[in-house]
Amino acid sequence: MPCQSTMSPRIILTQEHYKIMQTRFCHQLIENHDDFSKSALIGLQPRGISLARSIKKELETLLGHQILYGELDTTFFRDDFRQKPLLPQSTSINFLVDDLKVVLIDDVLFTGRSIRSALDALQHHGRPAAVELLVLIDRRLSRHVPVQPDYSGITVDAVFSEKVKVVWDNDRLQHVELVNKDH
Repeated sequence: MPCQSTMSPRIILTQEHYKIMQTRFCHQLIENHDDFSKSALIGLQPRGISLARSIKKELETLLGHQILYGELDTTFFRDDFRQKPLLPQSTSINFLVDDLKVVLIDDVLFTGRSIRSALDALQHHGRPAAVELLVLIDRRLSRHVPVQPDYSGITVDAVFSEKVKVVWDNDRLQHVELVNKDH
């Protein structure tokens, strides 16, 4: 009989701490991208979208104007596309990324494979001047490809039997928890 884990989920990020983190992200982005006239935010489907929308909303409030924003589905660019069932999401980028500084946004950076596929998918929308990566959670000990975030909320050293679960409610972060995959 398999051993049942008694490890209950552990909250590693609360809504209150996220609000502070989001403000820090926005100020760092403004410091590096000024008024965003030559930059764009792109949220990665499906789990990076809520984070991207949340950051976009605060950035636009701070800057006083709209910024270029898109949502990118990487399903058909993934290296495991034919190995497991994946449901395609929608891509919504109504501008060319040519010569723009693009900030890709995702919730958790784990193996780096999703980011690699996002870089491939992004090329179908032009050639950006630069690409940066913003993640809420960096699982730094789990990389399969050499990808590192430019902006990260917190770093988690979790083992493969643990999963980082980001819980959103209508683009509002509720909490982030570390759970045993057997749970």
